[in-house]
Amino acid sequence: MGWYYLDRDHNLILKLYIQPGARQTEAIGVHGEELKIKLAAPPVDGKANCALAEFLAKRFNVPLKRITLKRGAQSRHKTVEIYQPINGPEVLLSEIRTK
Repeated sequence: MGWYYLDRDHNLILKLYIQPGARQTEAIGVHGEELKIKLAAPPVDGKANCALAEFLAKRFNVPLKRITLKRGAQSRHKTVEIYQPINGPEVLLSEIRTK
C-alpha cells in the first residue's frame, strides 16, 4: 500500500509525514509509505494541524469541514481523510519541485 488509498465510500485517505516550522508550506515527496509535507506553521497549539488542513482543502478544492485528521494530532505521522475530494492525490505530486 502507498501513501494514499480510497476507502469503500470513495473518500481519500492520506498517510503523511509532516515537518512543521519550515520556510514555506509544500509537498516534498514520498517518504517511505507516507507523503512528506513541510509546513510553515509551528507545532504549537494545533497551528501545524490547522495549516495542514488549510493546505489540503485548497489543493483538493474542498471546504475545511471535509478534511478530518484521523490519527496523529500530536505526531509527525498523520492520517487524514478527505471526504469526496474534487481533485485526486496527484495534485500534491504535481507541485513537487525537481531538484
